[in-house]
Amino acid sequence: MSFFPKLKLHLEVEEHLRGVFQNSELVSTLGVQEVERRFESLLVCLSHPPAFTTVRINTHLISVESAKQLLTDELEKQLKRKDLIIQHPELPDVLLVPVNGPRRDLERYSSEVIVGAQCGNAVLRGAHVFAPGILSAPKNMKVGDAVSVLSDIEGKCKRGAKDFLGSKIFIGNGTAKMSRSEIFCANGLMKGIGIWMTEPVYLSPSFDNLLPSFLFLQNLPSSTVSHVLGPTSGERILDMCAAPGGKTTHIAALMHDQGEVIALDKTPNKIQKIMESAEVLQLKSIKAFCFDSTKAIASSKSEVKPEGPPFLAESFDRILLDAPCSGMGQRPNMVYSWSLKEVKSYQPLQRKLLNVAVKLLKPGGTLVYSTCTITLAENEEQVAWVLESFPSLRLQQQVPHLGGEGMMGAGLSHEQLKLLQRFDPSEVALKNSCKPIHECSTEDMISLANKDTIGFFIAKFVKTDSASS
Repeated sequence: MSFFPKLKLHLEVEEHLRGVFQNSELVSTLGVQEVERRFESLLVCLSHPPAFTTVRINTHLISVESAKQLLTDELEKQLKRKDLIIQHPELPDVLLVPVNGPRRDLERYSSEVIVGAQCGNAVLRGAHVFAPGILSAPKNMKVGDAVSVLSDIEGKCKRGAKDFLGSKIFIGNGTAKMSRSEIFCANGLMKGIGIWMTEPVYLSPSFDNLLPSFLFLQNLPSSTVSHVLGPTSGERILDMCAAPGGKTTHIAALMHDQGEVIALDKTPNKIQKIMESAEVLQLKSIKAFCFDSTKAIASSKSEVKPEGPPFLAESFDRILLDAPCSGMGQRPNMVYSWSLKEVKSYQPLQRKLLNVAVKLLKPGGTLVYSTCTITLAENEEQVAWVLESFPSLRLQQQVPHLGGEGMMGAGLSHEQLKLLQRFDPSEVALKNSCKPIHECSTEDMISLANKDTIGFFIAKFVKTDSASS
């Protein structure tokens, strides 16, 4: 049974998605009632956080066993209890920490602090409330006051308000670490924790600055992508849309920091963050450049620089295109504010990037395409387009294969769909399990962790020759 309302979409977006998830292929196979049930279940799941916090270990600096022990000790200090930590059997550098929630018996206080939707989503994943995320606080709030924290999911609350009567969702209780006057001071935005969450609706550890050289918070499908890419030492690998850098650093670690990982992104401050992450994780094989990946292919040798883009054709052993997308698979998310025009705007950009990726890939090389969205147009339809447009590319089996197969509706064969990975949380009925997560067997918990994820998609191609590229 759900705790929050289902994901709220613009009417035109919901109607479009409903049509996608009720396409003729699906309806003829599953029936109208089942496809409708799955679609509604998906919208409910997307407004709730996943059942596990997923932590990737920087195996370049520490063994998984040592990191697991350090994490166990740190969480015991933080939560005053020993939490179960599970090493994923198919992602050996990934640890799973179960999330306790939703906790339905929490008492709400009369003093309410309103936070922005993005801040509220972070709280549901284990964060405390940082001062910049606070929109409204009681008139006389002082340090030490007990308050209830609510999320302004529609973005209607004005910063500095003393109360707010609009649409808001209760996400837990906390203790004020700053007074109202400090939070809304005349000198600008305060930094630091404004509300320390003592009773969040979803009890998940805070990983803020926790063992930063050894641990990296990363959703399970995002950790899966780099393993599917399969980097090996000595290779030259391109991460075309690399920000915020989680997959870039993972690729470098899987290569034992031996080889070359080129990371591209159009935004300068994002490139800076990638290099900062590489420095913290002590990964030296990463080179990051501020560059538009749609222009990363050089038209002649005279354009090529000693290092950095643009690059000659067939320059890379493996390429990851974690493409810009509509982001509709992110969790938790209670309101999706984009218009249908914005949702549909990504398919042409993704195709430009795919065209460049195919040209930059060596014969025999591997291309992995991924998104964190649920649409057919950005996922299976892109695969169908690639296979039609580039005869030199073949779909390849993915290892590990933790998600479901691809979704029908793009004209792909059943065998082709089986080669794709679509992480679809609608398979998980929220809180309809017969027992709490902590009482499940390890095998059942791992199965749940593989399903109760963000919405995500992965396709893996191998380039057989260069003649048609």
